[in-house]
Amino acid sequence: MTSRSMVTRKARAAIPQALSLLAVAALLTVVAVPAQSAVGAPSSATAAATQADAVQTAAAGDIPWTECTTEGAEAFDCATIEVPSDYDEPYGPTTTVAVTRLPARDQENRIGSAVVNFGGPGGPGVATLHSNGEVLFDAAVRDRFDIVSFDPRGVGTSDPTTCFATPEEEQAYLGSILLLPQDASQNARFIRESAQLARGCTVFGGDRLATASTANVARDMDVLRERLGEDTLTYVGYSYGTVLGATYGALFPDNVRALVLDGTLDPRVWTGDANGKLFGDRIRQAEGAYETYGEFVRLCREAAERCALNGLGDPAEIVEEVYAALKEQPVELPVGGGTTIQFGYGHLVYQITNTMSDTAGWANQAAFIAQLAFLTGVVPQASAEAQGSGLSISELLRRLGVSQDYPSIGGQVGPVCSDADFPGRPWSYPAKVAALEAQYPHFGLFRGWLAIQCEFIDIDDEDAYTGPWEQSTQQPVLVIGTRFDPATNYGFTQPYADLWPDARMLTVDGWGHTTIGRSSCADAAIAEYLVTLEADDGAVCEQDLVPFGAAG
Repeated sequence: MTSRSMVTRKARAAIPQALSLLAVAALLTVVAVPAQSAVGAPSSATAAATQADAVQTAAAGDIPWTECTTEGAEAFDCATIEVPSDYDEPYGPTTTVAVTRLPARDQENRIGSAVVNFGGPGGPGVATLHSNGEVLFDAAVRDRFDIVSFDPRGVGTSDPTTCFATPEEEQAYLGSILLLPQDASQNARFIRESAQLARGCTVFGGDRLATASTANVARDMDVLRERLGEDTLTYVGYSYGTVLGATYGALFPDNVRALVLDGTLDPRVWTGDANGKLFGDRIRQAEGAYETYGEFVRLCREAAERCALNGLGDPAEIVEEVYAALKEQPVELPVGGGTTIQFGYGHLVYQITNTMSDTAGWANQAAFIAQLAFLTGVVPQASAEAQGSGLSISELLRRLGVSQDYPSIGGQVGPVCSDADFPGRPWSYPAKVAALEAQYPHFGLFRGWLAIQCEFIDIDDEDAYTGPWEQSTQQPVLVIGTRFDPATNYGFTQPYADLWPDARMLTVDGWGHTTIGRSSCADAAIAEYLVTLEADDGAVCEQDLVPFGAAG
């Protein structure tokens, strides 16, 4: 799940519940992102034939667009389309998919529609496009393309997959659960709570959960292409959106015009046999976060006074001491209005992992840790005040994205649990997570438990697609990786590109998750490709925003 750093978010939930939801969401999605076995996927030809049947009743270009009523989205059009719940029954029950578009500025020279998926799974496309659609691409793209996004089935304003009877029950659950287990007793509690969530999703998610595979989202996207009046698809997918892109390419190789695939996940790892290995280990998120955190510490040291941790001692040692102190005793954080929240070890692990995705927040994260160093007694008050940012704890929490709008977690469960394979023995997780934690301290604990809820959800979506993944589309595709990406490991970039007959690989020599809002060089390369279908293979772009404001 990817979002641009300049997006302003509004708080609509209590902070303790928000922190819990963020942590649980991160344990269900890839990227954040960032996983039961899918079987019996139909062939590409069969899927295409079924697709054609499914859209016979809808004429091309007939989406009933209206002005969006959401505040701040006046420039956008909104609509819903109906797609088959199960593509094996193209004239059976349907599910609603919410769609939005930002019309091209130069309609006379319009090339077509560019469909965007921002990642997840479970990332809302409609709200995210409304937040950043007008600044997402270079002017050439904005001029020549309608920018289109959608809430995938089960997500956001599409028919939602829910795990509780009411939002209040979900919030009550999220406000009471353990964020991260730290001993044997907590491991048992964490597994029980994961099973509780899984049972709720199974009961209340119903058929929506059972048909939520990435392959069905890809089939929905082909319906959307047809309804947009496009002969071929122009698509931009970030993070998990690259799995969706690979799935679309495999199912509809002749329907591709252009694919931008940014922050790649190797689909062979995503859908392959677990062989006893944790999903969070297979997709290498602990490794990516650990490497990126190493850069956070290194660049903090080099930033001198621009990084608030430097005046307190060695940044890496200070963070470790704060971790240890929070394990012993959470702290009460003032959040305004005379209220406080409890902030513990799990909260900080989540927050640092999340912050690694966007270098714009690194200086604030360092300042926040400096404040925690004082509150936990790791450093004397005078030192903390001398090196602090001058911002209050509550302001730092807001700037770090804790105060924001939180969608339901149900939409994140289906695609991961439908597509991926798991070890199959929930009680084997503690030992496996401990081994991953030993290799990647803090991040192994956080990512090792990724999607354990899927162990308790019995999904057998016969329409899910698990390969083969070698692509046959003859159109050139643009594959992008960022060197230090904590969520989609850079090591996947070349193997992913190798799946395509004509992939042009671009590396961003920088930090953070995907290129959104980070590199004008990458933005220009994406624009050139989308407009002309030309791109250089092996190109390297620098990042505009260097962490801690150092000279780039």
